[in-house]
This record gives sequence, C-alpha cells and structure tokens, in this order.
Amino acid sequence: MSAVTAVPLRPLARGSVLKLWIALALMAAAAAGLAWWGTGWMQVVSYPSGVRVQTLRAGHGAAMTPADVVALRFQVHVNAVDGPVVGDSGAEPFVGTLPELPAWMAEAMPAMRARGRYVVWVPVRNILNGQPVPPTARFTANDTLAVETQILQIDPGQASAYQARRMQQMMQQQQMMQQQGGLPGAMPGAGAPPPAPMPARPQSGGR
Repeated sequence: MSAVTAVPLRPLARGSVLKLWIALALMAAAAAGLAWWGTGWMQVVSYPSGVRVQTLRAGHGAAMTPADVVALRFQVHVNAVDGPVVGDSGAEPFVGTLPELPAWMAEAMPAMRARGRYVVWVPVRNILNGQPVPPTARFTANDTLAVETQILQIDPGQASAYQARRMQQMMQQQQMMQQQGGLPGAMPGAGAPPPAPMPARPQSGGR
C-alpha cells in the first residue's frame, strides 16, 4: 500500500483574503439587484397617509411637478384590481395639473412616470375626509380602493400655457353664450363645462 504524501497548504496572504471578501460582497449585491429587478413589479412605495403605489410597468422620465401637465387614465376597484369597478376616467383621459388632482393622487405622483402603469392603493377614509360614505356606494369606510392608473404623458413646464388655453376657451364659450341670449356681464367661465374630470370621490355606481 502506497503512502499518501501530505502537501502543506500555504496560508492566504492578507491582500488575497480582502479581495475574496470584496468579490463575495459584489456577488451578493449583484444577486440582490437581480432579485429586485425580477420582482420590480411587486415593489410598493408607501406614504405616511396610507396611500401605496405598486408598479405594474415602469415608466420613463422625471416625476411630475406643479409646472407640468399630465394625461392619465384610471379605473377604480374595491379592495383588489379584479374587484368591482366604482369609477373611471371615462372615454377621454384626465388632463390637468398637479393642483387639480385629488390629494391622494397628487401624493402618489412622485412614484409614477410617463408611459408607466401602476396601482394606487388608497384607503376610503383618505377620500371621504371625515364625510360619511354615500348610501348607494358599493364600498365601506373600511375598504381600500385599488386605482389602476396609466400615465399616458407628462408635459414638462406646460402648466401655465395649459391654464392660459383653458381660460381662453372658457372666455370664448362665455361669448358664445352671450351671443345666444345668455346673461350679459356674467363672469368668464360661468356655465362653462369643467375640465376633464377626475373626481376627488369615486363614483358610487359601477358599470
């Protein structure tokens, strides 16, 4: 039987040990990054008010500011994205500025980008502001609304121009009303239709 010759193992130099630990740390960071990327659609941004934003498809560009104009579509469900529909943006998308959005949607906008799709989870109590739930509503004060939101476009720096166009349109409509026998001397915009609606309170009736 032949003898086994033991080969002495040389200890690693200090520099080699440090390089090994750095390599392991980089591998761990890369694995965590891949895991986050693979589950990016599951990531949720939470706000102190209870509003949460879940990304379904990440958008691009910068977050909306008060100087910008946004075009978006939304559909409101009760407690889940496959729950009953209790409100939506209708045939035309909502177009407006940040101050024109409901407080809960304005709060969620920093987490959303153009061309992205999101679910904004908002407790009903945030929408009611202390008011009772309408008797015909299909949700309760303890429910959470899942607002599917698609950010179609964000036009940076266009808020002032947008407001000016709206004012011009309302004045033109007022002039037309006066020519058709409306009340003379009425304030500009009186009787003019409102901008594309995004109600602060979801509709109580479903489709």
